[in-house]
Amino acid sequence: MAKARRQVTEKLSLIDIVFELVDARIPASSRNPMIDEIIKNKPRLLLLNKADMADPKVTKEWIAYYKEHGVHALAINSQEGNGMKQIVSEAREILKEKFDKMAAKGIRPRAIRALIVGIPNVGKSTLINRLAKRNIAQTGDRPGITKAQQWIKVGKELELLDTPGILWPKFEDQEVGLKLATTGAIKDTILNLQDIAVYALRFLEENYPENIKDRFGLEEIPDDIVLLFDEIAKRRGSRISGRETDYDKTAELIIREIRTGKLGRLTFEKP
Repeated sequence: MAKARRQVTEKLSLIDIVFELVDARIPASSRNPMIDEIIKNKPRLLLLNKADMADPKVTKEWIAYYKEHGVHALAINSQEGNGMKQIVSEAREILKEKFDKMAAKGIRPRAIRALIVGIPNVGKSTLINRLAKRNIAQTGDRPGITKAQQWIKVGKELELLDTPGILWPKFEDQEVGLKLATTGAIKDTILNLQDIAVYALRFLEENYPENIKDRFGLEEIPDDIVLLFDEIAKRRGSRISGRETDYDKTAELIIREIRTGKLGRLTFEKP
């Protein structure tokens, strides 16, 4: 993380605008507060990626919230390519004054130079490939794919600098860590998946109870979390010897169904 931070700092003088990519399901928790320190006063466009997996009503609330606070924000889906055209036009609008001044000085028009930052597994490489209309950046559904920086040309309008994901070394708020773990920003190998699944189910029970009932065929949600695990395991075959619940397997199943959108479009925080 220290190396990634240094790499970003070294390239700041070369860029016009920062594209900060966040997960639309957790727009606040997936913003690394360290990025504010690093990019300082550079113009910024906040991109709420994976908007197709987030609750559309809450996403609109977030966009309105950011607008109210003077932050330029767009909801996008880099996997399907939704919102790609708006990125360049919004960046041009943000930088209009700067490029008008350059033109007044007789400087020839050039491509916008943008730096893409964000935490791991938020979809930076997928976004770059979508904008460039070819597979340049390596992608995957696990954090930590991008290992180094690279410049990528996007037509004549845009030049992108990709960076490795910067995840802060310590969470002040444990719930931030739980949200990041639920959506896949932290490697599963270092997590207790049962804890994550319990957190996620409790959140859904409070905010999206019908999603749980519909997905797992429940008429009512048991108050006891162990009984809820048992009911899910019974309907999904996550049992040992057909009798006892395999809690590890059930936890994996719950998290996988959240991450793949099978439990519906979910947002884990509101503005």
